[in-house]
Amino acid sequence: MKVYFPGGKKVFADYNGFTIQTDQHPQSGGNGEYPEPFTLFLGSLATCAGIYVKYFCDQRAIDASDVYLTQDFKYDDIRRRIGEFHIRIHLPAGFPDKYDDALIRSASQCAVKKHIDPEINLIVTVERGS
Repeated sequence: MKVYFPGGKKVFADYNGFTIQTDQHPQSGGNGEYPEPFTLFLGSLATCAGIYVKYFCDQRAIDASDVYLTQDFKYDDIRRRIGEFHIRIHLPAGFPDKYDDALIRSASQCAVKKHIDPEINLIVTVERGS
């Protein structure tokens, strides 16, 4: 990976034929043209869980077009970092109930989470639409 500085507060990284582009928020002296590195970190956890959910659906020929995930987190004021991530798998009303636990297990296998401090909890739940 090559990391370089194309100007301002931008920091780019070239890796495996892709350019990862970051910038800082204007409050931090950047232009806000690209996500901040921490935003990419948050996105990497959520999209990693998402690909496991997508694989699960694909392996069972289940249409995932109405499935989506949301993620939020709780900040640990004592440790001064995130203490808990919560990923919700949103399923359409007709999605088979029998897969709920398996989907939770699949999303919890996220490779990104496996590289995060084990004291940070990842809570995965299923929510069903009406």
